[in-house]
Amino acid sequence: MDNSTPFFSRRRAKDSSATSVAVIGLGRFGRALATELARSGTEVLGIDTDEDIVQSLNGVLTHVVRADSTKQVALEQLGVAQFDRVVVGIGTDIQASILTTSLLKRMGARSIWAKAISEQHGLILEQLGIEHVIFPEADMGRRVAHLVRGAMLDYVEFDRDLVVAKTVAPSEIVGKTLEEAAVRRKHGVTIVKVRGADGEWHAAGASSVISAGDLLIVIGPVDRTERFAALQ
Repeated sequence: MDNSTPFFSRRRAKDSSATSVAVIGLGRFGRALATELARSGTEVLGIDTDEDIVQSLNGVLTHVVRADSTKQVALEQLGVAQFDRVVVGIGTDIQASILTTSLLKRMGARSIWAKAISEQHGLILEQLGIEHVIFPEADMGRRVAHLVRGAMLDYVEFDRDLVVAKTVAPSEIVGKTLEEAAVRRKHGVTIVKVRGADGEWHAAGASSVISAGDLLIVIGPVDRTERFAALQ
């Protein structure tokens, strides 16, 4: 590698408008994230210290290299700070995670997302100035807990008191328009999409008629959304 010219600068010159993400740490979380980004057409640079992991992702990601992200020279040679987003997926080695994120901040990386495996780890990342601290295990645990205890088919939490859920239309609103059902007034949630027998999602309006078996996308506070989904 030519140390005088960052790897990313040479690649960027071919397509200055490309959306690009560097993923550092290709364990279960980083690998899943990187491969999904690549599948969606994003230009992805994967970085890990494990040669076997790097080889297994060769041809899957746009670029994948073996490098030590705790060394500033390695990050500079790869031009990591020039990527649109940088995700630090290192979890088990907290020291490496902290050193890497600290270097990225010092190098002026534009947008850093970092995985945390504990509250203490997350607190340190936040103190370093990382705006996007991810708790994948904790977030998934909360999500699955809501799915397990309720009738929701899917669940996405946007805030502590705002969720979007997918559920089957409860019997009390079947055969009615949404205006007649008055879901917002009675239950404090809003139906935004309806999927009927045609298998397509349609915007929900006052005149939308709900049929048995329709799937609904509902938005509202956690407790109200769960109660509405439980009306089955």
